[in-house]
Amino acid sequence: MEDKIKDRKVAVVTGAATGIGAACARALGAEGFIVGIHYRQSEEAAQALLAELGQGFLLKGDLTRTEDIDAMVEEIKTIAGRLDVLVHNAGFSINGDINSMRLEQFDEQRLLTRGVWYLTKRVLRQFMLRRNQGRIISISSVVGHTGNSGQIPYTMEKAALDAFTKSLSKELEGRNILVNAVAPGFIDTEMTAGLAEEVQERILANIPLKRIGMPEEVAEVVAFLAAGATYITGSVIHVNGGLYGG
Repeated sequence: MEDKIKDRKVAVVTGAATGIGAACARALGAEGFIVGIHYRQSEEAAQALLAELGQGFLLKGDLTRTEDIDAMVEEIKTIAGRLDVLVHNAGFSINGDINSMRLEQFDEQRLLTRGVWYLTKRVLRQFMLRRNQGRIISISSVVGHTGNSGQIPYTMEKAALDAFTKSLSKELEGRNILVNAVAPGFIDTEMTAGLAEEVQERILANIPLKRIGMPEEVAEVVAFLAAGATYITGSVIHVNGGLYGG
């Protein structure tokens, strides 16, 4: 119930066990939020992050399954009684060119977009619209703007997050619920670490700052949107070292 956290604000970060999600959880914790750490499989990493933060709660669920999302929302209601900030960070990439990719693979990526829509719908109804306040922040990607060979479903998903942000901000006009997206570029995560060295060198050659970004540099923008930024909504903020200017 809400009295369990008194006057503390609550944030939930999806896919928060590692990488950008974990950095966002730390940054929000530093801003004074009670943080819900969502994960699908990385339970050990999620537990370690919770211990590091010293307070918060865990949420396990597959965001491609509506029944898991329903259970998560009920868990947030029971544990915290409120939700002030929702960060859509969870993601995965199914790679392959259009000729080799199977329809089932495309649909698996598409279901994650549906999960973002459904989780937002549930959170709005259960928490934010009742209080007439809240922040919804999506982690999209530079490739949603530039495109990327071999990642058509992933780039479509990320572009959809930006469109979702702009449209939802208009639907929520006058409700004091701010909706924004952060689009990272080449960031030091497990996903980018798996790229071949020649691919990494080619990307670095196109970044004016001549280095990859750190998860914390994305997280500090998320924290700004969550804790301040009272006059920003419907925006996509690029964090990419100059790789793409928007």
